Amino acid sequence: MKKKPWIKIGIGLLIILLLIDIIGSIYFYNLAIDRDFPKDFLNGNDDLEVSGEAMEVMLEGDWRNWVANQDFDTWKMESFDGLTLQGYFLEAEEPTNKTVVFAHGYLGNGSQMGLFGQYYYEELGYNMFTVDMRGHGKSEGDYIGFGWHDRLDYVDWVNRVVDELGPETEIVLHGVSMGAATVLMASGEELPDNVKAIVADSPYTSVYDLFDYQMKRMFNVPAFPVLPSTSLVTKIRADYSLKEASALKQVKKADVPILYVHGNDDAFVPTEMSKELYENTSSEAELITFNGSSHGEAFVIHKEEYVAKLNEFLNKHMNP
Repeated sequence: MKKKPWIKIGIGLLIILLLIDIIGSIYFYNLAIDRDFPKDFLNGNDDLEVSGEAMEVMLEGDWRNWVANQDFDTWKMESFDGLTLQGYFLEAEEPTNKTVVFAHGYLGNGSQMGLFGQYYYEELGYNMFTVDMRGHGKSEGDYIGFGWHDRLDYVDWVNRVVDELGPETEIVLHGVSMGAATVLMASGEELPDNVKAIVADSPYTSVYDLFDYQMKRMFNVPAFPVLPSTSLVTKIRADYSLKEASALKQVKKADVPILYVHGNDDAFVPTEMSKELYENTSSEAELITFNGSSHGEAFVIHKEEYVAKLNEFLNKHMNP
């Protein structure tokens, strides 16, 4: 008995839709996660626009010369999955037991955290340690982990800092954007007691939530079915799924105090994500938001208020 034409048409359409889904999933994986695939979607992205003041400081600020003139020690480490990762340590001018460990943003590198590091080093007298996260800078890795595998790297880096500096060292983890999600993901792991505080500037709740938001906003593409399929491709190629890479789940297990920072005008990672993280954090937590601030620029355009809150938080949780 011959199949009815509409059945053949239906099967054909399903096959076509499946092929489109597969192609779209591979494309979005490459676009966002593959290290070497061009990230053209960031060029001219209105959601990443920052004020002229912030742009000038970020691109041409004195902090860049400061970083270039410091004598950082290069540290290398093998990750749990065999990658060679690279970090940079700068000893404080005066002996101290306090160290800030930085985590940079998407497509960034460790040196870019000198924007914050100069303040910790010159004004607070901290040692500074910053990392090229996997898939970035001089660290190995052919994919971007969006914080999930990086969280385990940071546990190892923190233990390395303690080994190098001694058991009395006190550590604050400070991350921005993807780096903020990374230190939050690390908060749910077994960190040594040396980690006294975490600062998360402009974090996202999970990679799935972030992609869901950005696919709709930038590409007008609904999450289903492309995003679940992209998650499957990510699991196959990078060994993590977009939903398991969740800062939200991790902060529910945190026991380190966390300061959340977010700009109220952030269109790239919505402020609501920090609010949701704050409301679900099991450890002591604080949240500060800044009007007129977009993604990751609060430290520049609201520096006085930012550092006042930062100092208050650190004085509360770091020993005198």
